[in-house]
Amino acid sequence: MRTRFLQNAVTLGLLSAIGPFAIDMYLPGLPSIGHSLAASPAAVQLSLTVFFAALSAGQLLCGALADVYGRKLPLYCGLAIFAVGSLGCALAPNISTLIAFRFMQGLGACAGMVVPRAVVRDLHTGIEATRLMSLIMLVFSISPLVAPLTGTFFIQHGGWRAVFWAVLVASLIGLGILTTLRETRPAAARAGSTLAGAFSAYPRLLRDRSFVALSLLGTFGIGSFFIYLANSPFVFIQHYHLSPRVFSLLFSVNAASFFSAAQLTGWLVARVGLKPLVRRAATAYAAVTLTLLVLFASGVDRLEVLATLLFVSYACLGIMMPTNAVLALEEHGADAGAASALMGTVQFAVGSLLMMVSSSFANGMPLPMVAGIACCAMIALALAHTTLRGAPEPEAETAAD
Repeated sequence: MRTRFLQNAVTLGLLSAIGPFAIDMYLPGLPSIGHSLAASPAAVQLSLTVFFAALSAGQLLCGALADVYGRKLPLYCGLAIFAVGSLGCALAPNISTLIAFRFMQGLGACAGMVVPRAVVRDLHTGIEATRLMSLIMLVFSISPLVAPLTGTFFIQHGGWRAVFWAVLVASLIGLGILTTLRETRPAAARAGSTLAGAFSAYPRLLRDRSFVALSLLGTFGIGSFFIYLANSPFVFIQHYHLSPRVFSLLFSVNAASFFSAAQLTGWLVARVGLKPLVRRAATAYAAVTLTLLVLFASGVDRLEVLATLLFVSYACLGIMMPTNAVLALEEHGADAGAASALMGTVQFAVGSLLMMVSSSFANGMPLPMVAGIACCAMIALALAHTTLRGAPEPEAETAAD
């Protein structure tokens, strides 16, 4: 049973990482893409924004398909679409074509975001679900830890297009990895299921105030990271004059903070409980980011201050995010695919909007980025304390593995 638990974590983590791999690898190349394709920074950032917009738009369909046809078929289709999008990005002659194929990549990446969460809910709830989710995130951490450095290597030796050739290879490897995953929503569980019935779960979920509030809580948590993704290459490379390689190292350090802290969630949930842990992590995250905002608004503009406080803040976020996801899906085992999809859609739709808003205020300086991160953290804090205060803890259960 333990072997299967670990195998599921590795398989789901690697499949989840393929989409983000397409983000993290090309972040160091954003300035060079603009130079190569004669595109403005806003247009280059749009290639990142549309990827998230596609992730948002496609997850609702993917979630319904996963509940009706099982977990594996949408993954196969998603990886195939992602591969075609990667090929198009590698061959793109101009920024408009690149943006179009980045949208296609995002559509393909939807399955890797939706299905793994649904599989976790198929198999476990409570503490065991938190442990599996944290292990998946540990495997998933390969992307933000390795991808920026790998991307820098490919950019330096083969140009930014080499990044997308590498991502194409990663998607083909993902198709091979998928063969090791067993179906966790068997035919008996989806007997009589229809797409119309699956889509009807979305209005029902939207009437569930607890689910909506928890989804929004996670939305503003991940939204703050999206603001960092969109702005950090320009802040660190252009304002602080870091090389793409040093920026990649710094990005990897922050990712290591997030995913290392996530490994503590199973142990912390067993001692504190799901809801108190989310509240405390949200409080710590808001406190650190607000401190960062006050310092930079008062005139502090030091790389070491920004890097240190971001490192601490993303450790807090690493505890909050997987725990919140488990909590949001806890009562929705029968329609876990739809619940996972709706949660992801809300997160990526609002995240894309936040990226566009932050880009409109971006001037290459740290303060607009820091302000956006802190505002998201404060909203997450408010949602955590209004939604989870005094709420009873859910009882844990474990499905057959």
